[in-house]
Amino acid sequence: MAKMERIREVVTGQLSAEYLRERANAGWQLVAVEWQRPAEGDERETAASAGEVPYGSRVSNDCTHLEENPGEMEALTLILEQIVQDRSLAHMADTLNKRGFRTREGAKWTAVSVYNMLPRLIEVSPRILEKEAWAERRKQISTLG
Repeated sequence: MAKMERIREVVTGQLSAEYLRERANAGWQLVAVEWQRPAEGDERETAASAGEVPYGSRVSNDCTHLEENPGEMEALTLILEQIVQDRSLAHMADTLNKRGFRTREGAKWTAVSVYNMLPRLIEVSPRILEKEAWAERRKQISTLG
């Protein structure tokens, strides 16, 4: 599948048919519409709306829950393997880049971006470690070391 470029625009006025035609003529395809209005009741922000989708997850097709993002989970698993092998953050970034992984923003991995994934890796590692595939990978890591 071809790499898709995405942008998000904040609409400050009326959305015109002319503007939509210009975007379509430039090769863009409309893929989502998000609506908002003031909510009734409690004004506190809920946990679901408080931030971004955690790395390794994505919004499900029915938009009601999060599900595992296989590509991002593979990147996290690779980082975990590299930790087991006691590799440096720079080495981890190089390995991710060589294997074609990119950050969520589409950038190449750096030591800093790998470092910033460590808290997320702590959260998700129990799920990675309980998978049968991890047991096999762990055996291979032991023989490579």
